Amino acid sequence: MFQVEVIMDLSSVVIQTTPFEGQKPGTSGLRKKVKVFMEKNYTENFIQCILNALGSKLQGCTLVVGGDGRYFTKQAINIIIRIAAANEVAKLIIGHLGIFSTPAVSSLIRTHKVLGGIVLTASHNPGGIRNDFGIKVNIDNGGPAPDSVTDAIYEETKKIKEYKFTPKLETDRLIDNMGTHTYKVDGRDFVVEIIDPTTDYVNLMKQIFDFQKLRDLIRGTDKRPPFNVLIDSMNGVTGVYVRKIFVEELGAHPDNNVTRIVPLDNFGEIHPDPNLTYAKDLVDKVKDNPTYDFGAAFDGDGVSILCVVSLSLIIVLRFGMT
Repeated sequence: MFQVEVIMDLSSVVIQTTPFEGQKPGTSGLRKKVKVFMEKNYTENFIQCILNALGSKLQGCTLVVGGDGRYFTKQAINIIIRIAAANEVAKLIIGHLGIFSTPAVSSLIRTHKVLGGIVLTASHNPGGIRNDFGIKVNIDNGGPAPDSVTDAIYEETKKIKEYKFTPKLETDRLIDNMGTHTYKVDGRDFVVEIIDPTTDYVNLMKQIFDFQKLRDLIRGTDKRPPFNVLIDSMNGVTGVYVRKIFVEELGAHPDNNVTRIVPLDNFGEIHPDPNLTYAKDLVDKVKDNPTYDFGAAFDGDGVSILCVVSLSLIIVLRFGMT
């Protein structure tokens, strides 16, 4: 982590626009095809409407920004940075490479006591330029925005005429390196902090779970063999958390115990939905290989999970046999 002071007096501008139909967010946010979000002013409009709906709370606030790394994430973050700077947001906390699981965003919002977060995800929907993108809002309790907030955003989308933007704020490589960047925008300080997406979340997990006991379970002891797991991140955002927690912290084997843990912007052309259709490989491996005790697969943004246990473990859990 490094500190970068970028002292320059940047100016924001006001750009005229017109509303788009159908920008009504649900509890899972606004989901459309990537090419819809790529239309001129489409994403800019929606981000400005989110900020407009926050009203007087916006000035001087901090927001968390990140997502599941699907296609268009970087472009959307660039837009969010430039619009947030022009709208008197004081600080953005952004995951390195734009990566944050949805639970990690919730944790950061609560830990840092910030106004909320913008999560860039379409959950278990397929990714890539031909597929889906999404933007959702979390509020100060870490949870999804309630109807009162999403309704206010939707009302803004129907009447928006302009958005504020900071065109000369260079963002193209900003999320590539961790560090704190401070700018002067319209005479105000504007801070962008790029952080390791796993650190705060792992610290939270260590407060909830006994990592030493989990490590002994995964690695085994002189009296008990290793508890053999197979964790499939389906090329989604949980890959960085699985590597950090299961491999680095708990000692799982990177070749035998985890799979597809590198986040890809198209999820490797698979459907990142952990069900019996799209996670069939995981189910088959646990079923066919008696050495596996437990398997789990995650969706694109780390909210949904499929768990699979071996027949031998079911017997032990149910009947107490060894």
